[in-house]
Amino acid sequence: MTGPRLHAARGPAGTAVLDLATGRWTILDPIAAGLLDWPPAPAERAALIEEATARWATTGADPALVRTGLSRAAADLDRLRAGRPVHHTLPGPPPAVRFTPDARPALYVRAAAVAGLAAALLLLRFLPIRHVVAVARSAARLPGRPASVHNAEAAVAAVRAAGNWWPGRVACLEEPLAAHLTAALTGRRVHWVLGARFAPRGAHAWTEAEHHVVGQDENDRVWPYLPVLTVPDSNR
Repeated sequence: MTGPRLHAARGPAGTAVLDLATGRWTILDPIAAGLLDWPPAPAERAALIEEATARWATTGADPALVRTGLSRAAADLDRLRAGRPVHHTLPGPPPAVRFTPDARPALYVRAAAVAGLAAALLLLRFLPIRHVVAVARSAARLPGRPASVHNAEAAVAAVRAAGNWWPGRVACLEEPLAAHLTAALTGRRVHWVLGARFAPRGAHAWTEAEHHVVGQDENDRVWPYLPVLTVPDSNR
């Protein structure tokens, strides 16, 4: 049995949804986020639309426009879900954020980073994101212990050093995946996290250890991002 293909997380500003079948993000405002939980049965759906329309009408909104808008948004979400289950990531306290790591990784970590970065680049270049996530989950099952912040910073620093020799792109998706694989190869487990933010809207990936974001870009201090998919699952 395969895992869920839709991952979602809800915050005060709405809900972010990652479709693992396509790798695409959908950012929902609070109203559309509520529709994500509505039942698919037509009769129940129609009753909820009428109930919501009545509530908005009390605020002075045009009932016809509200009904049309809700019906269209619900239909769009039905097409997105296509009968697939949605895995909801439960909200938690935001992590502490650590910026550019000041670490001197050992030689074996630097060697692992070369392999980890090469693997990450190949995976993201040639495989759909759902398969990349499956590989990352398999790597998380290798023998090892949870990484300390120091271990995670060493992995990130080693990946960045290896990336200096790569002529192509090593950005927020490639680097944390490479750090995740590097840590796994050295007997440590860090979290590879995929998430999004609402203002301004954008998707992001990062490395976490001991509830600290490690190696965040100094030029991107807009936080918090909302974690939607974590490998390995922090609840396990």
